[in-house]
Amino acid sequence: MTIDERRLATAMGSVGPAQRAIAWAERIPLSVPLLLARIGVGAVFFRSGLTKLDSWPTTLMLFQEEYRVPLLPTAFAAQAATLFELACPVLLVLGFATRLAALPLLAMTIVIQLFVYPTSWVDHTMWAALLILLVARGPGAISIDAAIRFFFLRCT
Repeated sequence: MTIDERRLATAMGSVGPAQRAIAWAERIPLSVPLLLARIGVGAVFFRSGLTKLDSWPTTLMLFQEEYRVPLLPTAFAAQAATLFELACPVLLVLGFATRLAALPLLAMTIVIQLFVYPTSWVDHTMWAALLILLVARGPGAISIDAAIRFFFLRCT
């Protein structure tokens, strides 16, 4: 329902509970779900990075025996994955360089889906959806990126 349709319905007194619920939901600022997306997807990757760091010999064994990322040496793939899983989620949660931080995690999600766990597409689709949302829309108003943008727009 458009704003004009809603005004007309209100004027006519025919706004029902469903329409009121929709109007209420539409007032939720986009920055709220963007913040939750940053925290949620960031937590998944950060926990995975901590697990890799916690038992490095096991991590190397997993990359050699189970993950088998094509075209990359085992040790390099393990180090790169761990680095990205620890650094990028911190940037996401802070909302700093958000679009840039989401890209390696999106690439990792695609690699995991295609080469490591192709049957886990439900989880990977959810991760990819959140990461694509962050790349497409940015971090929202509750972020360092927004504060920087505000500062520079105000100073120019």
